[in-house]
Amino acid sequence: MTDTMWITGQKISLRRMTRQDTPLIVRWRNNPRVRGNFIYRENFTPQTHENWIRDHVEKGDVVQLIICENDPGRRPVGSVYYRDIDQAAQTAEYGIFIGEDDATGKGYGNETAQLATDWAFSQLHLQKIFLRVFADNVPARRSYEHAGFHKIQDLPNVTCSDGTERDMILMSMERG
Repeated sequence: MTDTMWITGQKISLRRMTRQDTPLIVRWRNNPRVRGNFIYRENFTPQTHENWIRDHVEKGDVVQLIICENDPGRRPVGSVYYRDIDQAAQTAEYGIFIGEDDATGKGYGNETAQLATDWAFSQLHLQKIFLRVFADNVPARRSYEHAGFHKIQDLPNVTCSDGTERDMILMSMERG
């Protein structure tokens, strides 16, 4: 995994995740704001992340990128990824999180969604991208709709790893 690839937008840029990003990913995923928007809510450890890299990223069923601000230092603020990549069906599931609290509400999610979906259609040769979002996460839903995702199904009473149940929505976007 190399971080020499940059996808640059107006506010943010995307680069491939590396093992050196593990401390950031662990800290971000353990942020209560971030953790609350995932089905998997267990404590995230360096070993959890290493397993993710070994079992998914290195095998090619996940591509994970780091979201960086377009400041001189290109500060990392979050991550976007495609999981369950199915090359035969040309589909994958989209996921994103802004890990730095002071980076929320700045439009980074909107720009990331646009850059990352354009990139996935052209570079991963996907035809359809799916995502799941908690029904009550209105800002995320608006961001996804802004990027071109549309609701295809309600997913009631999804059980999270901590035993709580929440309604989700399945959304998709097809290559245009």
